[in-house]
Amino acid sequence: MTEFLVKHFIKDYEDIEKVSVRTAYGVLSSIVGILCNLFLFLLKGVIGFMMNSVSVMADAFNNLSDAGSSIISFVGVKVAQKPADKDHPFGHGRAEYVSALIVSFLVIQVGFTFFKDAIGKMKSPEELNFQFVSVIILLLSVGVKLWLGIFNRKLGKKIDSKVMLAVFTDSMGDVITTAATIFSIIFYAITDINIDGIVGAGVSLVVMWAGVEIARDTLEPLIGSGIDPELYNKIKEMVESYDGIIGTHDLIVHNYGPNRSMASIHAEVPNNADIEHSHEIIDKIERDAQEKLGVFLVAHMDPVETKNTEILKTKSQVHITLLSIDKKCSIHDFRMVEGKHQVNLVFDMVVPVTYTEQQREYVKNELIRKLKEIDPRYECVITMEHSFLSDQKE
Repeated sequence: MTEFLVKHFIKDYEDIEKVSVRTAYGVLSSIVGILCNLFLFLLKGVIGFMMNSVSVMADAFNNLSDAGSSIISFVGVKVAQKPADKDHPFGHGRAEYVSALIVSFLVIQVGFTFFKDAIGKMKSPEELNFQFVSVIILLLSVGVKLWLGIFNRKLGKKIDSKVMLAVFTDSMGDVITTAATIFSIIFYAITDINIDGIVGAGVSLVVMWAGVEIARDTLEPLIGSGIDPELYNKIKEMVESYDGIIGTHDLIVHNYGPNRSMASIHAEVPNNADIEHSHEIIDKIERDAQEKLGVFLVAHMDPVETKNTEILKTKSQVHITLLSIDKKCSIHDFRMVEGKHQVNLVFDMVVPVTYTEQQREYVKNELIRKLKEIDPRYECVITMEHSFLSDQKE
């Protein structure tokens, strides 16, 4: 069914890098979500009213909030497709994250409202009106929500959409809550014990937790998350594949929405190379990054020593010594200034962002101590930096 809808309602559906195609995926997801959730709201609302069940009514209004969420998602993807303008030079891609965040607050609000109602039902239980057909209809709604969740997960993974993956999480929460509601109804029919309020409270807690999860996943790119390892490696490997580029460091990626990234990188070139030739290579790298990766890349040209054997030997010494202390650290921008009684080693040292000040100082001081053992003339001038990959991603 997913493939059928995609092929029939999205033009050029395979060209997911295009903003218009991505928007079409978002619109399809939103419309399908609105129709499915309105259908389920009406269905469960009637059943809940007939049975006088707070858990079923909570489930019904949760579906109504999901329909509202789909409308917000629709608005979000439409705004996100707007091109850059004078006030927003990087486009409007983050509107998709904002819409997902609004969805999360709606979900939490619905869960909290029915949690209060469930507490009231637990204090003053009311008689349920059991009807077998209601159970059948609720089972049908589980099937609809399960399909809707899988549908959004497939689309979300295909175009890397936080909104669609949020809808998937919410849908799986709905499957659990409706299943719990069915259990309470069957339990009442068999035992004549009313646990509707208890189950309703449980359903509400699950709904609120789903909202918190959506908010957490959405806030990450809005606040500024670490570089995605896959994108990091793609950019690094592409830049280093060009003749005349020795290595790279200081890669930073800024996310302005799905498939809308700006990056900067330091590309190392031989210090004896023709500057105009190296600049031409850098220009080509920047153009190719836009065409091949969809990333607006700014590359800084960093000249490095490639001929002086004494400097290269000392740089290797520093690198090996640092690895013996901490394999997670690295150096770059190495320079060596020799004097009669002193040799200045000037370089940048990169440590994981999660390191405390004590850890950073320990690595730095230990490196200085060990280098002094190699040659007492060594004086280190170290600039400490942190990696833009999180510790677990490294």
